[in-house]
Amino acid sequence: MEDHEFDSHDHRNSEAPELNTRRADSFNLEAGNVSSKHATPGGQASWRRTLSLAFQSVGVIYGDIGTSPLYVYSSTFPNEIQHKEDIVGVLSLIIYTIILIPLIKYVFLVLRANDHGDGGTFALYSLICRYANVSLIPKNQPEDVQLSNYRLDTPSANLRRAQKIKHKMERSKIAKILLFLAAILGTSMVIGDGVLTPCISVLSAISGIKGLNEDAVVYISIAILIVLFCVQRFGTDKVGFSFAPAVCLWFLFISGIGAYNLFKHDIHVLRAFNPQYIVNYFQRNGRNAWISLGGVVLCITGTEAMFADLGHFNVRAVQISFTGMVFPALLIAYSGQAAYLSKFPDHVKHTFYDSIPGPIYWPTFVVANAAAIIASQAMISGAFSIISQSLSLSCFPRVKVVHTSTKYEGQVYIPEINYFLMIACVLVTFGFKTTDKIGNAYGIAVVSVMVITTSLVTLIMLFIWKTKIWWICLFFFGFMSVELIYMSSVLFKFSQGGYLPLALSLVLMTMMGIWHYAQQQRYMFEMKNKVSSVCVRDLAENKDIKRLPGIGFLYSELVQGIPPIFSHFVSNIPSIHSIVVMVSVKAIPISYVAVEERFLFRQVEPREYHVYRCVVRYGYKDAIEEPHEFERQLVQKLKEFIRHEYFIDEGVVENEQMHEKEDEVRNIPHALIQGAEAQMQFVDRTMDQGVFYLIGEAEVVAKKNSSLLKKIVINFAYTFLRKNFRHGGKMLAIPQTRLLKVGMIYEI
Repeated sequence: MEDHEFDSHDHRNSEAPELNTRRADSFNLEAGNVSSKHATPGGQASWRRTLSLAFQSVGVIYGDIGTSPLYVYSSTFPNEIQHKEDIVGVLSLIIYTIILIPLIKYVFLVLRANDHGDGGTFALYSLICRYANVSLIPKNQPEDVQLSNYRLDTPSANLRRAQKIKHKMERSKIAKILLFLAAILGTSMVIGDGVLTPCISVLSAISGIKGLNEDAVVYISIAILIVLFCVQRFGTDKVGFSFAPAVCLWFLFISGIGAYNLFKHDIHVLRAFNPQYIVNYFQRNGRNAWISLGGVVLCITGTEAMFADLGHFNVRAVQISFTGMVFPALLIAYSGQAAYLSKFPDHVKHTFYDSIPGPIYWPTFVVANAAAIIASQAMISGAFSIISQSLSLSCFPRVKVVHTSTKYEGQVYIPEINYFLMIACVLVTFGFKTTDKIGNAYGIAVVSVMVITTSLVTLIMLFIWKTKIWWICLFFFGFMSVELIYMSSVLFKFSQGGYLPLALSLVLMTMMGIWHYAQQQRYMFEMKNKVSSVCVRDLAENKDIKRLPGIGFLYSELVQGIPPIFSHFVSNIPSIHSIVVMVSVKAIPISYVAVEERFLFRQVEPREYHVYRCVVRYGYKDAIEEPHEFERQLVQKLKEFIRHEYFIDEGVVENEQMHEKEDEVRNIPHALIQGAEAQMQFVDRTMDQGVFYLIGEAEVVAKKNSSLLKKIVINFAYTFLRKNFRHGGKMLAIPQTRLLKVGMIYEI
């Protein structure tokens, strides 16, 4: 009966009947053993903890948006200020842009659309994939649905709209592709931010050294950038304690300088809180006012970091830090600069540094450089984090991910990406030289991510939150109209530097799309060519096949069924280890999987052959353990599974309370306990003889009758990526001295 219950989760993904065990499906049993007691990042926290996180978040999240006052006015008025009232008009635009986008949209709405405490484009995509079967590679299969971190609320029968939208998305291949493209475009733009933020922040900060010519500023900036990328391998946690105080000091400086200029020069600029001045500004300047929006939008650079870095903190902490410190500091800083410009309109090129009172000029310069470096650090780390997430969802070629912190699980370092970003930053800084052109490129990256976030959150409101339709319309049309106006403005400057993030995104999206498509086709090939249990029985009865000492871990990407590489191994090497575990490392679109729920087992008949299938489930922020620890965990869970199965075979139902009550243990016949112990001792003896890794080196080629485009994508582009990025054995940290590879061709 329970066999049918397992299949009822999703009959399309269930295995062939002959592979089911005699009892309730062991995958289902083990997945159900753990309750939803595991705390997830971003969960409930005490007020003391929340305030502490709010303070820390200032250093990690707000470096980018906090350093925007260095260059916003110079980017908005690249030539000169035509009319004094234009200053008030632009200040009004800045004020209401900050109120609408970072404050209302992100702080009070988007932050709620987190995936168990994690934010960012891939968190939104994974959240949608969990509530609707829209992933291009099957992820929401039966062995996942009972994870404690994977609970889904059953939609009410009355909410037909949500169900209707969900079913339409699930049936539409175009909808699935568009969602995937939105996710990888958002990823590409965040990587673009990782290139542009260091350039514009460091260049703006160094330009405060009076007397330096443009070339000197560029070379000093390049030197700082190289040092910045070279220290990435030590991890952000090593310097994390200095981040919050330094950025807090920065906000104190810019708000103090802003208040000083406001009261000294022209406090009447505060009339900019009247939105009528925005209307007047556009009436007075027309097309030029629309073009200047490309500079105004830079006041909200780094807004996406509030959402992307949410996993390190919690929603309440980010809300407190932004509304309590960042928001008022930014308004005062921009108002102070506007007051200064109303008296010295010809100083718009270096507004920030020119407006600093003489006695605190150099202290402010030092703090500005520290804040610029921190802003760069945050976006570089964000690029690492989002690539790490996309790796787990088969959306990026394999690269080495190093977890640099034992305290913060999301802090990662990717050597290949680090040096790619460093070279890109140096080339951009040397090629553009000024913040004006970089600002044009920066604006496109910033607004593109915001448009994608608005679209994905609207989908979440439609069929996950099931919000009232008029609230959804207000959210979508309200924010999308503002963001599309900004988008049209930044795209106008395409030829003046705006092409950079689009070109970079096109390259990255092409690479990610090719990789994801090939992985999908490879997965489908394995699904169609999986080995039947009859074949396994034939192998078991074959006397020519020798049993070698030790445990063999046979790696396969196939989760459902026995992979074709198994029979290929045995036919090429007529020997097999005493215990064989077919390991499938599966990435699931959630952030974390508890260790207790990570390993699922099923025994392949005949039982005497000692062949097991194991699904190892990782969230996109989980780190794969070192080989020794991974082996220990897997074998320990295998022994628990064997013990559990042995008692079921003998008609004894084992449960958690049995281990806690001695009288219940005494009721189990001694022979049964000895039998279970003998089975586990066999596993221990076999492990002492060694653990060996078996990997199939599958060469993926397009079928001869495939289209020319498919042949180019698979035979050339995918092959190039696979050969020039890391192989599976290196990704899984498999010791090379215990690794055996066998080649196989997949025609897709």
